[in-house]
Amino acid sequence: MAKMRTSAQADKSADGTKLGMGEHLLAMRRVVVFITGAIFVCFLLVFYFLSQPLVDFILQPVSQRGIAVIATKVSESLMMRMKTCLVASIVICMPVIIWRIWSFVGPALYPDEKKMARMLFLLMVLMFIIGVAFAYLTVFPMAIDLFYEASEGVATPMWSVEGYFNFVLSFVLPFGLMFELPVVIYVLARKGKVNATALAKNRKYFILGAAVVAAILTPPDIVSQVLLLLPLLLLYEISVFIARIVKPQVIVGEPST
Repeated sequence: MAKMRTSAQADKSADGTKLGMGEHLLAMRRVVVFITGAIFVCFLLVFYFLSQPLVDFILQPVSQRGIAVIATKVSESLMMRMKTCLVASIVICMPVIIWRIWSFVGPALYPDEKKMARMLFLLMVLMFIIGVAFAYLTVFPMAIDLFYEASEGVATPMWSVEGYFNFVLSFVLPFGLMFELPVVIYVLARKGKVNATALAKNRKYFILGAAVVAAILTPPDIVSQVLLLLPLLLLYEISVFIARIVKPQVIVGEPST
């Protein structure tokens, strides 16, 4: 990777005008305001036109199994509908969010850095979507079946709307985050911060840390934790393989020490 910009270079805009701290903060504020406004407008449209199809999609795993979903609070159903539409709005606005963030950080990068950052940005978004889709379409139905079958002969399953929606988020979103691991390892390996030998040597520490992370991110039951831990370990082995084939990038023009 090319050597880092000097502070003077980093503080210049695309037209060469030097920017101070105040201008940087104002530019950041404009990005945040624009992104917030875009999500809000998208939320209104999604809530008005797509709220019911989204709710039906979220409830599909339990409705197919004949599990009753009930509201135990006055505002529970409305809050579940609003949360669903908010999450969908953020996903829909992701290209706009990426564009605005890129417009803020892009001018501070060299052309080769822009190319790498653009690729990694898109790859991280793609891996997050793949992780969420993998969890919701494969692992999550398995968890629902397990909990449903475990309740047979014990109690009639009647899950609350709030509890079910929170369970979906706490179960699915961590999969999206953990699918970023190969991308993170790739970046660190390119920078020469990690290598396959060190990753393999410290595998036992990663397993311990992954178990702790799975316990924190997932609902408080051993089934959800194991279902998150196993793919995380597989992703770690994939990351070790990536670190083995990736060569550290040579720093051009680095001053000798």
